[in-house]
Amino acid sequence: GTGILSSQPEENPHWWNANMVFIPYCSSDVWSGASSKSEKNEYAFMGALIIQEVIKELVGKGLSTAKVLLLAGSSAGGTGVLLNVDRVAEQLEEMGYQGIQVRGLADSGWFLDNKQYRRTDCIDTVTCAPTEAIRRGIRYWNGIVPERCKLQFKEGEEWNCFFGYKIYPTLRCPVFVVQWLFDEAQLTVDNVHLTGQPVQEGQWLYIQNLGRELRNTLKDVTASFAPACLSHEIITRNHWTDVQVKGTSLPRALHCWDRSLHESNKNGKAPLKGCPVHLIDSCPWPHCNPSCPTIRDQFTGQEMNVIQFLMHMGFDVQKMAQQQGLEPSKLLGMLSSGN
Repeated sequence: GTGILSSQPEENPHWWNANMVFIPYCSSDVWSGASSKSEKNEYAFMGALIIQEVIKELVGKGLSTAKVLLLAGSSAGGTGVLLNVDRVAEQLEEMGYQGIQVRGLADSGWFLDNKQYRRTDCIDTVTCAPTEAIRRGIRYWNGIVPERCKLQFKEGEEWNCFFGYKIYPTLRCPVFVVQWLFDEAQLTVDNVHLTGQPVQEGQWLYIQNLGRELRNTLKDVTASFAPACLSHEIITRNHWTDVQVKGTSLPRALHCWDRSLHESNKNGKAPLKGCPVHLIDSCPWPHCNPSCPTIRDQFTGQEMNVIQFLMHMGFDVQKMAQQQGLEPSKLLGMLSSGN
């Protein structure tokens, strides 16, 4: 595999030598379903049960002697981590394996139940607002959410637990959250489409506001990595070592997190000096971080630099420079260096 699934130390400096199991996403239920095929239901949605069965099987293959189990996933798999990490820990405890520390790594699965840029009727998964899609889905899949989260909400409101900032405070296992501040999947469900026409001012303001809202939801997340880039998923990409927030790469931040959990298990000490685990970009627009992955025009496939991208987004350099009290050339220089 690539990224965190790679067995090459250059590409995966911290976990290249770990035992890895990849579970393909075949259940279409954000790993939450527990409904089998019946006369009434022609489809089975069994994501939650698939994870339980995999854990059962792995215990017989050496998991029983593990010190740490890291449940990781991207996109729907990232949300699946939040929904299942505590259940996996409880399952192992019930099976008599209290010594295994269970942790989560959720990549690009921290969605917001925010207002769409343009409201559309819910006719398919793309046009459906995030909350409505989950609300319908959970009934269809017979979705299971963790008990501790469920208790925070009224009956019938369990859909809330699919949103990271609502479930995270109820989790017992440590979870590291990786989230682009301008997630392409979030923008798609919010009906902001960045292809073809330059972006209108309303969309531009909406996008910046999305970054602000997301940043706010992460401020109490102990371990997080949130670059100001327009992208989706990172942990299994081979460029995952290149992106940095405040000079720290994601593999380095995960290494720091891993060490801090080992240390705190030993003596409950303060965080390690020079080894940060809470990394969130503070610059305000997509790709203001110079280490962001390259953007390609979705029509032509051409690579764009930050300035071309901002122009494509309808970003008015003259106007913005004026507002900041800068020369346009100075502003462009700052943008390309990511200051």
